Amino acid sequence: MAGSPPDDASAPESGAVEVASLDHLVLTVADVERTVEFYRTVLGMTPITFGEGRRALRFGTSKINLHQLGAEVAPHAAAPTRGSADLCFVTTTPPATIVDRLAGCDVPVEQGPVQRTGALGAIVSVYFRDPDGNLIELGYYPAPTNARHAGAAA
Repeated sequence: MAGSPPDDASAPESGAVEVASLDHLVLTVADVERTVEFYRTVLGMTPITFGEGRRALRFGTSKINLHQLGAEVAPHAAAPTRGSADLCFVTTTPPATIVDRLAGCDVPVEQGPVQRTGALGAIVSVYFRDPDGNLIELGYYPAPTNARHAGAAA
């Protein structure tokens, strides 16, 4: 059925750890402040400073922590590098508006809008790259899936 989750999903194994959501992820970047400005300007994320001057970007109920390439905070990935992420953010902004926003910010669209399959089913995606070359996907769930996603995030 269109809009349904992929049909190969199964129930968690008995006794398995159940992951409820993503709290944060870490991007290793060449220039922290350039990255902060990009995500603030293009995607409307909120820059925050925490700990001993660390930088992050808040969105929804999650955040992106930023590590300066060559000065990563331990513990960190086994081989931290810039430009190795492929991330999909869910948005309630229609794809045509996303394309217009990217054009207004001089960010080239790499692909899209195109139909894809997200975690909750059919999704319309627009792809572009951040300043470090990470592939960023903005995925838009058509209603009623959009309403289900908003409920899942609450």
